[in-house]
Amino acid sequence: MTFVHQPHPRTTAIIEGTARAPVRTQDQLNRSSAINRLNSWLAIKITAAVGSMWCAYVFAIIALIGLPAALKPGGEGLIAWIAQTFLQLVLLSIIIVGTNIQSSAADKRAQDTYADAEAVLHEALQIQAHLAAQDASLERILTANKG
Repeated sequence: MTFVHQPHPRTTAIIEGTARAPVRTQDQLNRSSAINRLNSWLAIKITAAVGSMWCAYVFAIIALIGLPAALKPGGEGLIAWIAQTFLQLVLLSIIIVGTNIQSSAADKRAQDTYADAEAVLHEALQIQAHLAAQDASLERILTANKG
């Protein structure tokens, strides 16, 4: 009995070019209405501004300007200033920068994984074609030996 290949639906979609590319972080934005598009756009712009090392530097300067008042008698004190002012202001931007870098790396990994899967699929299809050619050759040999 001859083997009949039954491709996986995802394989068929990739071959036909109808498979969806990997989801990127940018693809997650809510675009269902004008207000949602505006909110997403604004959130991205604010995150880009606050999530920059330049903003971290500005926040550090602002925090340092407040340090003398924190150290005065009756001020919040050094430990409270560090915890409540400096760390919160500066780390906010730095954490966003790090998150943006991680998100970009995750998008790249997803794209690379998708490309790797396409390459593996291509190789598997080549193996299937090779095996089909061998099957045909074996059938010819068997037919010739019967006759």
